[in-house]
Amino acid sequence: MDSITIGISCGDINGIGLEVILKALAIKKAGQQFKIVIYGSAKVVAYHKNIISEENVQFNSINNASEAQAGKINIINCWADNVNITLGKASDVGGKCAMDALYAAVHDLKKGSIDALVTAPVNKSALKLAGFEHIGHTEYLTVEFKAKDTLMLLVSDDLRVGVVTNHLPIKEVVNSITQERVLRKILIMAESLKVDFNIDRPTIAVLGLNPHAGDDGTIGKEEAKIIAPAIEDAKNHGILAFGPFPADGFFGSGQHRKFDGVLAMYHDQGLVPFKALSFGAGVNYTAGLPVVRTSPDHGTAFDIAGKGEADEMSFIKALYLAADIVRNRGEYVSMHENSLERRKQKALLSETGDDETDDANIPEE
Repeated sequence: MDSITIGISCGDINGIGLEVILKALAIKKAGQQFKIVIYGSAKVVAYHKNIISEENVQFNSINNASEAQAGKINIINCWADNVNITLGKASDVGGKCAMDALYAAVHDLKKGSIDALVTAPVNKSALKLAGFEHIGHTEYLTVEFKAKDTLMLLVSDDLRVGVVTNHLPIKEVVNSITQERVLRKILIMAESLKVDFNIDRPTIAVLGLNPHAGDDGTIGKEEAKIIAPAIEDAKNHGILAFGPFPADGFFGSGQHRKFDGVLAMYHDQGLVPFKALSFGAGVNYTAGLPVVRTSPDHGTAFDIAGKGEADEMSFIKALYLAADIVRNRGEYVSMHENSLERRKQKALLSETGDDETDDANIPEE
């Protein structure tokens, strides 16, 4: 853990992002065992320091991530000018600062200067005012890292919920649910559960689109024509996928506890039950990226910005999940490299006629 460096983009400076960051790092002393780099502004962070109760908060201003020190609140300045903070209000300035911090953090993530990125909440209308061309973090990172596709995955201690469609108007959801798209999301979830969450044979529940999962076609045919075939395709890939399940009964009866992951068809179908069950302790994770990105499961909360009322628990969870996934990915790669090397050695022994050694000299996986 002490070799891991995690970058934090400051999010909207008019929201609760920096409040929860400082509460987590300065009060709860989260992340003391690895290096933390906040991308934002020392002046803006100092302004938000006055919101929290901890007075003895020391910052370490640095020029690049390589200068970060473990156990300190390291800050990289992403803009030089003084900015106008208007707590609780969306503004082009707030959007611009959030955008600049995100760009700087992603630049370092691409270079490998940081091992993971935790994004503080942004306001989509403020980002739009600032000229941000993407709907949100997930869509931006998907394009920036040239991923074929990604999965918005909400994670808590005992629940993982992904969504087939992210931030789409409801009227556009139905036409966006295709067999190919559902299959892609199942594949991404299965791979992430194995690599990022260290689950060897993950089980995945897939929800229906319509009420009662179509009720045998009387309320809709998408389940029979699109979702069920995608589940069968996933099974042909060796994935333990099941469904489609009616969303209301599935969560109401507690069936979600029987599966390692749940795939919902659209945003609110997955996030409403997730937040009802896990709000304040959930994390938004972008599965399918070549890099690690997490965020707290809440927004900018303009209504309580500056009041000192924000709960930092979700941010703490996001911080530690990012570090855990970095570690899990490293262990997965190491394990499979060892496995490949072991198979090569066995093949070589077989070719040379020395395969009666009972693998005595071959390292175990």
